[in-house]
Amino acid sequence: MATITTSDTTATNLNFLKQQSLSLLHNIKPQLSLSPITSVSADSTLFGYHNHRLGPNQCSSVVVQFISAPVPTVWSLVRRFDNPQAYKHFLKSCHVIVGDSRQVGTLREVHVVSGVPAESSTERLEILDDERHVFSFSVVGGEHRLQNYRSVTTLQPTIEGEGTVVVESYVVDVPTGNTREETCVFADTIVKCNLQSLAKIAEKLATTEL
Repeated sequence: MATITTSDTTATNLNFLKQQSLSLLHNIKPQLSLSPITSVSADSTLFGYHNHRLGPNQCSSVVVQFISAPVPTVWSLVRRFDNPQAYKHFLKSCHVIVGDSRQVGTLREVHVVSGVPAESSTERLEILDDERHVFSFSVVGGEHRLQNYRSVTTLQPTIEGEGTVVVESYVVDVPTGNTREETCVFADTIVKCNLQSLAKIAEKLATTEL
């Protein structure tokens, strides 16, 4: 797993993001038998989803996770807007309050486990693309420190089709009194823990599907 952080105040340089992401993928080996970037079936058009436009007081980051499970297995967990706690262990409950969890504009309210510096979050489904395996949500309310948070997650198969590369990026406001670096470290920690949990659950699920 690795992270890219940028503090650009204009649109993130898409070519830079492509180069850095490909560099990460080239240098990171998955936990099991997947090989480096030469075995990743990279769809360069998916990088466009991670091209966030940053405001003057925002930061953005990208986390890459290899999972030794096929895309359909991983996607079955990621796409569940109504059940993020299936792999996001910082969450204890989720309730859809507007919509049906499959349509853009659906709203959910999630509650956080004790010990985390937050209580609840109201989130909006922004993208749910079952064909291209793209998922996005934004935070629109709640009691937490991630104001104006928006996340995009894309899934790509390895060439062999047996593994998945998950790329998750986000943009978020930098809270008063914090630096961009501090904000990204906090958010990155949450994203990394979520993706590591996703990997463990998806890999276990994949073994039961054999």
